[in-house]
Amino acid sequence: MLLDVNLPLILLAALIAVASPGPATLALAGTSMASGRASGLALAAGITTGSLTWSVAAAMGLGAVMLAHVWIFEMVRYFGAAYLMYLAYKAARSALSSKDLATKSFAGGKRSLYAKGLALHLTNPKAILFFGSLFSLGVPAGTGVQDLMIVIAAVGVQSALVFHGYALLFSSQSMTRIYLKLRRGFEGIFAVGFGAASIKILTARIQSP
Repeated sequence: MLLDVNLPLILLAALIAVASPGPATLALAGTSMASGRASGLALAAGITTGSLTWSVAAAMGLGAVMLAHVWIFEMVRYFGAAYLMYLAYKAARSALSSKDLATKSFAGGKRSLYAKGLALHLTNPKAILFFGSLFSLGVPAGTGVQDLMIVIAAVGVQSALVFHGYALLFSSQSMTRIYLKLRRGFEGIFAVGFGAASIKILTARIQSP
């Protein structure tokens, strides 16, 4: 039942991950700053589609595993906890670094940028690791397909808002300066969030179907 799914926790973990600097965020920043709002939004649409694809793949695959073998699901949980702790380490290291963000700019028309955004996320192996960790965090064993689809839709909408929001943010020079000024503080928050999510996975009790 959806009541058993920790949707707020899933959304919080997803928000921290999507908002933290990574290949998608840096590409959005560079493209929006170099080519403007429309280009950034086109790239964001492709990235969002890639994110949704990985989300569906992780949820459906993990759901099947949970129904068949709870012990495999438990292994996924611990692997996910380790990966989230790694993300916490990376965010903490970035927060302590005074180096500027190394953005990457993509060029081309809207269709080309959409395709590049999609390829960027689909070829990122860390994305599937994150989504596997994410669903092991708040989705109990035995969760039905309908409830999984609700979770996928919620995470997808949130990701779309964040990615497109970044495109709008970085297309404005004044907003970009504010973000870069506060970046290290945000990274510190991300580090704490990832660490807390990892601990949550390690201490959570598995619910049998």
